[in-house]
Amino acid sequence: MKKLLAYIIGMVALLSFPASGTQFNGLFQVSADQANYYRSVIRENKEIVQFIEHTLTRNGLPRMLRNLALIESGFNKQSVSSAQAGGVWQFTTAHSDHYGLQSKDRFDIYKSTQTVVKSLKDLYAKYHDWVTVVAAYNCGEGNVDKAMRTAQSDRYHLYYTYLPKETIGHVRKFIAACQATNELSLLQADYHTAGYKIKSPRRQNTKGHPTDPSLTYCEVNGAFDTEVIIEVLNISAADFNRWNPSVKTELQEKGIARIYLPVDLMPDFQLQKNVILSRSLKKEIPAHE
Repeated sequence: MKKLLAYIIGMVALLSFPASGTQFNGLFQVSADQANYYRSVIRENKEIVQFIEHTLTRNGLPRMLRNLALIESGFNKQSVSSAQAGGVWQFTTAHSDHYGLQSKDRFDIYKSTQTVVKSLKDLYAKYHDWVTVVAAYNCGEGNVDKAMRTAQSDRYHLYYTYLPKETIGHVRKFIAACQATNELSLLQADYHTAGYKIKSPRRQNTKGHPTDPSLTYCEVNGAFDTEVIIEVLNISAADFNRWNPSVKTELQEKGIARIYLPVDLMPDFQLQKNVILSRSLKKEIPAHE
């Protein structure tokens, strides 16, 4: 019964996407026509979508990022914007040059997708949530950083009003697309988890918590399964349990806990957490203890 209660608590936290007023809540409203349009575009471009999804997941990125290509170009390999951004991923020449992608290869689905993986990983390593990554992909890191400084916050629902209107609309489209593809809960979970700052633990004698300065931590909710974390990160159960001797008890009793990992492993967890969450939610929920 405790496990089931912890799961329910975790799911409540998971779906509690922070909001700032009705305007931000409106980002999660998608019309039936819009949802049907997004789904039809995905169906009509099945082969490209499958390639993109395979490339994303093989590189530890969530499948839902296929929706970025959906809203950027509708999966049109020859698409060129008024700003001369081109290809499925709408690379500008400056963006492609930064990653060593030749201008003509922006229209090559294979080369451009391999390049966008690098770009998205870099953005996620900096911002730690996919909503902000989508914003930065559209208007550039400089504009996002400026908006954060103005709002004195790195949370999208607090700084988004300082972004260009086009970018706000772009993020709105991405969220709507994720809702249409039944992936909104994953996007919400990613945003919610990113709200917990990654910290280095201070040396203290808190019972059950390690004091090793080589470890860092972030907080997760009860929807995350520790066995899945171990499997996806390819670490030994013995090591994980040594770093986190009381995590299972905390998740069962409180529905939230700190996960301690080596400093160099935490970025991998952040990149893979959508995969971990998805697999965790697919595991069978016990009917009773």
